[in-house]
Amino acid sequence: MLTVTRHQEAYDHRLRSLVHDSGDVEVASQLGVPRSTAHGWRKRPCKPVVTFAKDDNEIQHLTNEVTRLRRCNAVLRAWLRIAMVVMKLSKFSFEGQRLPGGKEKSRLLRAIDRARNVIDLQGILKVIGLSSARYHAWQSVTACEMTDRSSCPKTHPTQVTSKEISTIREMVTSDDYRHVPTSTLAKLAQRIGRVYASASTWYRLMRIHEWRRPRLRVHPPKPKVGIRASKPNEVWHVDMTLIRLLDGTKVYLHAVIDNFSRRILAWKTSAKFDPAITAEILNQAAEGVGVDKFEKPPQVMVDGGVENYNELVDTAIITLKLKRLLAQTEISYSNSMIEAWWRVLKHQWLYLNQLDSLLTLTKLVAFYVDQHNKHLPHSAFKGQTPDEMYYSTGAEVPAQFELAQTTARAVRRETNLAVSCNACPKEIDVVQLQSMLSDTS
Repeated sequence: MLTVTRHQEAYDHRLRSLVHDSGDVEVASQLGVPRSTAHGWRKRPCKPVVTFAKDDNEIQHLTNEVTRLRRCNAVLRAWLRIAMVVMKLSKFSFEGQRLPGGKEKSRLLRAIDRARNVIDLQGILKVIGLSSARYHAWQSVTACEMTDRSSCPKTHPTQVTSKEISTIREMVTSDDYRHVPTSTLAKLAQRIGRVYASASTWYRLMRIHEWRRPRLRVHPPKPKVGIRASKPNEVWHVDMTLIRLLDGTKVYLHAVIDNFSRRILAWKTSAKFDPAITAEILNQAAEGVGVDKFEKPPQVMVDGGVENYNELVDTAIITLKLKRLLAQTEISYSNSMIEAWWRVLKHQWLYLNQLDSLLTLTKLVAFYVDQHNKHLPHSAFKGQTPDEMYYSTGAEVPAQFELAQTTARAVRRETNLAVSCNACPKEIDVVQLQSMLSDTS
């Protein structure tokens, strides 16, 4: 493709000024300037022209000044480019956000007005991420520097006043009302005639201003760790839970869990409530260990249900030489361990299947108990399963885990260091370079 370059004539600025000031086009035409160009000079004023005397010192000074300004311009352009990239990557924008301070709004508007002398308004708004509608809305609310207002109060006359906000803050942060819940405090403020605002307004103002109620707890907190055994068969937990099938019928699930190992020692499902099942699963758990192997009678944590306090259970407790304890609400004496296992069993497995019959439920429970005891490592045991903890067969597992993690980290590091792209510096193979040099020689 042929590119045609057009030559543009350059004329002395003094001639342009003469034509514009005098309006005489013939002066330029006599010097060979086209009449159309001269007519343009007459209508449009000349651009400012900076001249200097032919002084070497002056020329050197101006040259240095131009060089300095060009360097400053390059630095400013570089910083502006970095700032633009950072703003885009951080998704900085005023869209969907509110600038609460009235002074901050005024400062931003004044900066925009000063910048409009050299930059187009749409370009400024696009750079800072401020919508045109919001900018003009701020401009329309002239001389309004109300702090923490989305707009001028005159446009929303029903919003709470600054005096009411101060009263709400006083009541929220006061020690005199620390025993009153926030929703009740909002009603109390209306009752005593101080502030008539809804509880949602109180919550919103607390969230915006980050007010905190004086609720420093002085009483010792409840313990976070429940009862813990030091060896297997020291503490057992017995409980029953109710599961509903698809047709609405109830199925009762009984289980015994060992506190030390979290192993399910015995369990059974039943289509009806049978108090004798607790005695049955206690005998089943004891048979797996043997009554004679008990160094000390296990403590059996039970709740106060009739399935745990009846003649058959009493006989089993005496025969197996167990010690029955009533679980309490305190975590140190609670039945929370088996309650936690019920939650995991139901939400992680049973509720993910169609519970259409007692047989289906029994198969699902049998599968999960087998997985829980033999295959699923517990986080509290450093990778050991409940069976390994119960039978003391997994003492080497934590060390194996630690060695495997160390090896995996080393392999991961080597793999990541070996990855390269076009931006990475190319490593020189010394052996290959020597062979190339020998071939060349």
